[in-house]
Amino acid sequence: MLSKIESVKAEVAKVVVGQEKMIDSLLIALLCEGHILIEGVPGLAKTTTVNALARALGLDFKRAQFTPDLLPSDILGAEIYDPQNNQFKIKKGPIFTNLLLADEINRAPAKVQSALLEVMQEKQVTLGDTTFKLTPPFFVMATQNPVEQEGVYQLPEAQLDRFMLKLVVDYNSKEQELEIARRMSSGSYQEINPVLSEGDLEELKAAIKAVHIDAEVEEYMIELVNATRNPSQYGLDDIKEFMQFGASPRVSIDMFKAVKAMAFMRGKDFVTPVDVAYIAKELMRHRIVLTYEAEAEGVTTDEIIQKVLETVTIP
Repeated sequence: MLSKIESVKAEVAKVVVGQEKMIDSLLIALLCEGHILIEGVPGLAKTTTVNALARALGLDFKRAQFTPDLLPSDILGAEIYDPQNNQFKIKKGPIFTNLLLADEINRAPAKVQSALLEVMQEKQVTLGDTTFKLTPPFFVMATQNPVEQEGVYQLPEAQLDRFMLKLVVDYNSKEQELEIARRMSSGSYQEINPVLSEGDLEELKAAIKAVHIDAEVEEYMIELVNATRNPSQYGLDDIKEFMQFGASPRVSIDMFKAVKAMAFMRGKDFVTPVDVAYIAKELMRHRIVLTYEAEAEGVTTDEIIQKVLETVTIP
């Protein structure tokens, strides 16, 4: 089964150089039926990667560019009056797909963000009086640019909580950037072939669910989440003033799913604390609400999570 995941990675690698963590995170979110938020400066192959992944999996892919004047109907669709037939008909939006790339999601206003909440959680769209179930798998990959400050909106906490993972993407290495420049300048592109069927996806999901988590590791994960809510119980008084709200219950649910996928992709049938530590920041960094003191002193959620990982006893 692991060879199927490796074959997907090999296809994506035809057009994407490096960015292994981004590809792994995308696969984890997809196989765990979650969504992913990717933050990174322009030009880091975010759009290229999700497009390549969709083609390698043989899934339908659509891209929506989020802008300040975007309306919910531009994403979801709308009822449109047809004067010839004297009736309304449904025009479906780009949300009706398997993989949706929500590009620069923080550029759209609150009404658009709230329209996505039902879709991301319930995986259904309501247009007029009709509710449409989305065809599985349904997966949202949203990107946001950390550089620009004008014309962007803060994503609401309720929506951030709908994202299973938040990945911060960094620049490629010098060697990787040299390879990218060579490929682009020579125009040497390879065709991506679908290597996974819908049945293969379901088999992979079933195999991941069968991965074993020991009771001690389960308790360790709950302790990590609880430490962000009650830091004083763990001797973390130095970070208490920086946290307004700790990680939500969805973190615990998503962590149990994600660490199984992480272990599976590392070729194991059981979860270790290393798997938990490897993905803890991606699971929690967008779900901890900081205080004004933290923002004033430049304290990040990653630093808080690192403190928690160093403090909570490893089984």
